[in-house]
Amino acid sequence: MTQRRILILAGRGRYEDPWHDHAATSHTVAGIVGDLGAVQVRGLFRDALDDLDSSVGLLVVNGGSGRRDPGFDGSDDDWLAFHARLADWARAGGAVLGLHQAANTFYDAPDWPAVLGGRWIPGESMHPPIGPARFELAQGHPVTDGLAAVEAFDERYCRLQVAPGTRVLGTTRDDDGAEQPALWVNEAHGGRSVYSGLGHDVRSFASEGHRELLRRSASWLLS
Repeated sequence: MTQRRILILAGRGRYEDPWHDHAATSHTVAGIVGDLGAVQVRGLFRDALDDLDSSVGLLVVNGGSGRRDPGFDGSDDDWLAFHARLADWARAGGAVLGLHQAANTFYDAPDWPAVLGGRWIPGESMHPPIGPARFELAQGHPVTDGLAAVEAFDERYCRLQVAPGTRVLGTTRDDDGAEQPALWVNEAHGGRSVYSGLGHDVRSFASEGHRELLRRSASWLLS
């Protein structure tokens, strides 16, 4: 039986920054989910989704916000086809896994928050300094059933905006003790999406709990 493809998009150019090593985390993720499908890691170039079709069982978005320079990698208009292809594929039943900075990417794509199920809001969203973090998981969904809280060395993204219809399955707390959404699933757009706020760098994936959560998320999306 031919394995379905798992395509991992690693941030670059307008979708990367100096604080996240998207190449390293993308290849780490590839190793964790590699037995679930035929995995390929690609840089976030404009042609990265030119062959996006039903053979792709899972699209992993691991990019952020970076250098939007038309002379470097094109204007917003040049990226319209990329973003339309992603949104159309997702709404037709595609499965998307957004990692960490995926809430803070594709600001030039108005459909992205609805597909992902939420968004980082510039000037409002924030994170405390990176360090040991705890992520509580809700029960009652295949992604989290039976899993204990995840403890990992990571950033805690806070004050994210969660879209209507999104189901929050994991939370963390900010330095004031307020609960913050950190893991959610979204099926309101027509496909399936999971967003995990974990994964700032490779140290986060040293957590056995995080690796299992990632595998659970990918397995549910591929089912």
